[in-house]
Amino acid sequence: MPKLKQNKNGQTNSINQVRYGCALGALHSVVAIPGAMPITHCGPGCVDKQYMSLAFYNGFQGGGYAGGAVTPSSNLQEKDVVFGGAKHLDQLIAASLKIMEADLFVVLNGCIPEIVGDDIGAVVARYQAQGVPIVSAETGGFKGNNFTGHEIVTEAIIEQYVDKYARNKDQKQKGLINVWSELPFQNTFWRGDLTELKRILEGAGWQVNILFGYGSKGVQEWLTIPRAEFNLVVGPWLGLRTAKLLEKKYGQPYLHLPVLPIGAKQAAEFLRAIAAFAKENEVQTEKFIKEEEKEYYYYMEYFTDFYAEYWWGLPASYAVVGDAAYNLALNKFLVNQLGLIPALQIITDCTPEKYREAIGEQYKHLAEDVSAEVEFAEDGYIVGKLLREGQYGHKPPIIFGTTWERDIAKELKGHIVEVSYPVSYDVVLNKTYIGYRGALTLLETIFTTAISKSA
Repeated sequence: MPKLKQNKNGQTNSINQVRYGCALGALHSVVAIPGAMPITHCGPGCVDKQYMSLAFYNGFQGGGYAGGAVTPSSNLQEKDVVFGGAKHLDQLIAASLKIMEADLFVVLNGCIPEIVGDDIGAVVARYQAQGVPIVSAETGGFKGNNFTGHEIVTEAIIEQYVDKYARNKDQKQKGLINVWSELPFQNTFWRGDLTELKRILEGAGWQVNILFGYGSKGVQEWLTIPRAEFNLVVGPWLGLRTAKLLEKKYGQPYLHLPVLPIGAKQAAEFLRAIAAFAKENEVQTEKFIKEEEKEYYYYMEYFTDFYAEYWWGLPASYAVVGDAAYNLALNKFLVNQLGLIPALQIITDCTPEKYREAIGEQYKHLAEDVSAEVEFAEDGYIVGKLLREGQYGHKPPIIFGTTWERDIAKELKGHIVEVSYPVSYDVVLNKTYIGYRGALTLLETIFTTAISKSA
């Protein structure tokens, strides 16, 4: 049997225990927009596989109005490969418009139509000419993962729909900001996280286009994107491409804050950085921070009785395995709020090379006197190898990871908290781990896990 080619890090050209979807998985980014409906032009089973991996066995998030079994698909057959599937897609769009109600339709294609050369843009253009709110996005799986697909879809909606139908694009609305942050469904806790993010931003005096999830006004909110005062990118890299597009198209500046705020310290720094950038809402920001910290530290005061004891042999060191956004955010919180020791950090979202150096710099300044190195690895075999070789001191570690790390946590006699895709041992409705409220939930999860294992 031939050996798989390995790179300098010992990684092969195959991936074990995959930690993201393909570009077509960005259909879930469409599902996450209230009032939007994906239409997929792909092979049979493609949509189902993306749904089961990203939305079902990942917190059991469900499909909702437009996802899961609802999403229209052309389910291409052999004859479509031979003769092309453009006619098939045309029929599917026509039928979907009759049966499905939506404010916006987004046509995404898979590998097969891209390989055989189906021009979905030309098919969709005929409906656009008739005034149908519909856009096309080239999301063949070989273009990348669902992070890549998300940016392709976002750009398609902006270029083909927002730019065409938005009114008063040159009139900026003071205090209105567009927020670009977590990847819907890929991040298991995105619904609760975006709700908390919007809550604290509004508390600090901003009007917020959160764009995805319950807090969004849906497609109509997307039409107000050009009127925002600026764009806010929250996370190490996802959303930067979109912010740069909007800067070029509508002259909107953007603020990039690479750390998702978890806990009072990070949330206060986060809100103050926004106020300083815009030179607005400084008074309201400080008032809100004071109110939130009063409540936050009320609960923390009572928590310290438990935290000061060592009856349960609570972990002192930790490892984080997950996407760049949660990985960095958790590290900042665990070091600064809990005083835990960072042992091993592994980012698994296939972060583009051009962002990795800047992300690595963030880990060198987790706290004034604490730094860490970060590894970028997507292969489950490599992740497992790194975890087994980690140095955790004299106590078993706590691993913030995925379902894939459960067996390794047992080997290390450690604790496991699932925080990144896939999360298959947690049912998630609106749980959040960010902001003020999310940090309290995270603390409950961490230490309930620790004492339950010790019981």
